Amino acid sequence: MSVAARTPVREEGRLRSYLDFYATTMRTAVQANFQYRADTFLYMTGTIIEPVVYLVVWSTVARAQGDVAGITAGGFAAYYIAWTLVRQFNLAFTPYGWEWRIREGRVSANLLRPIHPIHYDIAEFAGWKFVNVVVWIPVAVVLVLIFEPALHPGLEDVLTFVPALWGAFLLRSLNLWTLGLVSFWTTRTAPLFELYILLELLLSGRLVPLQVMPGWAETIAAVLPFKWTFGFPIEALVYDLPVSELVGGLAIQTAWIVGMWTLMSVVWRRAVRRYSAVGN
Repeated sequence: MSVAARTPVREEGRLRSYLDFYATTMRTAVQANFQYRADTFLYMTGTIIEPVVYLVVWSTVARAQGDVAGITAGGFAAYYIAWTLVRQFNLAFTPYGWEWRIREGRVSANLLRPIHPIHYDIAEFAGWKFVNVVVWIPVAVVLVLIFEPALHPGLEDVLTFVPALWGAFLLRSLNLWTLGLVSFWTTRTAPLFELYILLELLLSGRLVPLQVMPGWAETIAAVLPFKWTFGFPIEALVYDLPVSELVGGLAIQTAWIVGMWTLMSVVWRRAVRRYSAVGN
């Protein structure tokens, strides 16, 4: 068999190995998290408190004024209830975890694994999403009954929302993973992480819908990755966006994923060289 003929076969086998790895790791994560349903529920409740606070505040303001930047109380309810689901999906490995991994020597073990270590984190957190969604459903039902959201998505909105959810998770995982690699050069990653969270709050649609922000903020948000981890999935479901914007949004999100994967790979290689050079 020629080299050209063997290459597709080898690539197909490699792809199958990755698919098997993800399926097994995600299934294990689901089983592990269902064993600790109470912990999962409490953790999820903690993440839902934030958008519920925003929901109460902006719904109250909208009822008093009629609307805010064209968004009614029902519009805010739809936005922030969708926000609670997006939040469950874009939870990812924290940059702070790298300090522990380096200090405890876990990186050495990770380097012995047959595939890139980021796949283990992505697969484990991806499996966790299925448990989170099951626990989230009754919470969402209660929120819908209380706040009566104005939510009437079309088929194209739902078909965009689903891949946008997973895209948001993957992009935010890459963002935080790459940021965490700074730990190989300094132990003071907290200021960088806090700056990241501040920018995310202001420019992602996490704090308020970008429609409420000044025009210049919307312009900046459109060219940074934060919007594509929060605002875009929510807007795809809640707002009546034309198909061109839905497809364009998915394309931009994909471009950011490719760009961040490339950046992560470069930083990872340099981080490993530094880790090896200092004798760990």
